Amino acid sequence: MTVKIAELTCGPEYSGVQAEIEKAANDVGGEIIFPEVDLDYIDKVDDMLGFNVASANLKLMFARAMSIIEGNTEAEAVFIATCFRCAEGALVRNEVRRLVQQHTDLPVVMYSFTERTKAPELSTRMEALATIVERKSLLSRKKQTGISLGLDSGSTTTKAVIMQDNEIVGTGWGPTREIIESAQKVMDNALKEAGLKAEDIETIGTTGYGRHTMGEYFKADLIQEELTVNSKGAAFLANKQEGEATVIDIGGMDNKAISLNHAIPDNFTMGGICAGASGRFFELTARRLDISIQELGDLAAEGDWRNVMMNSYCIVFGIQDLVTALAGGASSADVAAAAAHSVAEQIYEQQLQEVDVRDPVILVGGSSLFKGMVMALEEILGKKIIVPPHSQYIGAVGAALLSSGYKDLK
Repeated sequence: MTVKIAELTCGPEYSGVQAEIEKAANDVGGEIIFPEVDLDYIDKVDDMLGFNVASANLKLMFARAMSIIEGNTEAEAVFIATCFRCAEGALVRNEVRRLVQQHTDLPVVMYSFTERTKAPELSTRMEALATIVERKSLLSRKKQTGISLGLDSGSTTTKAVIMQDNEIVGTGWGPTREIIESAQKVMDNALKEAGLKAEDIETIGTTGYGRHTMGEYFKADLIQEELTVNSKGAAFLANKQEGEATVIDIGGMDNKAISLNHAIPDNFTMGGICAGASGRFFELTARRLDISIQELGDLAAEGDWRNVMMNSYCIVFGIQDLVTALAGGASSADVAAAAAHSVAEQIYEQQLQEVDVRDPVILVGGSSLFKGMVMALEEILGKKIIVPPHSQYIGAVGAALLSSGYKDLK
């Protein structure tokens, strides 16, 4: 099955990125298509968006979006992208996303490309679009049966979860070093906690950066990208598999913001500016403060971020800001609070502007365990956030749950 992915972009062909977009789609069984254009919509773009659009390419992007909305293009998913340097592009891109989501039920992903964007950077996004289209019945499954193992090989940590008849009975957590060795170690810990043996496992699902390596080695039933897997895990743990929700997943090197409808993503974005909005920034902050990463969250909850000036979203210059603040006499608590607020602010300004934020908001990933991080995000959003039990095992839970359903569907 070839998934038709409608491309709504502005100028990637001028930077050589177009070939990379098409390669990323082809690699996951997708086909990039360009919607037929009604030229009348190019003249209506300013009135319909409410502001003057100067770029002819952005007007064309809008006209292509209207073709999808009016049913003139047979698309199954939508890829919306503009250059990361273009402020006008960011405005139009978000308005186009809103229109497509308001008038269709197609899954949408947003992206900001550079002149050096390569296909591997787009692969997870394209794979998620294809998965949502091809495996919607799988993503609709709400219960796990039998004994299932989920393995999540992240950029900084590897997680394992064993589920038995819809209950988590064993977990394992450790740093990501060598992919298979790290996975074996956390799997053994999960089996020990569950009181089970490897031969008891009936299905295996893998996800994360090392999903293909683990999947081949452990002969997994399901190998799947982390966007759809984490969505399923978050909805399951928060008991929100019905209705709408928003998932914020703060990872070791990147973040994900995902809008859910009955636990199925219909809009998502991932990445951020540098790694300054990720768990890696917290690791460096904790090291500079000479405390454990576990202590950082509680310390941040005691401080006041307003006492520390944070001017940069870059992880390098962000740490420089914290060093300068400490040299100027700022307390460790205020510095920790500033780090948490900086990450929360970036998530709000960069990623939550690119998705449809729906209540409730579910926060997952290792950083969800940081009290100060939760407080900072709640302050910025002005609403309570759900941090479900086992939130740090989100990917492994989703992989275990989906592997059970995938075997039943085969």
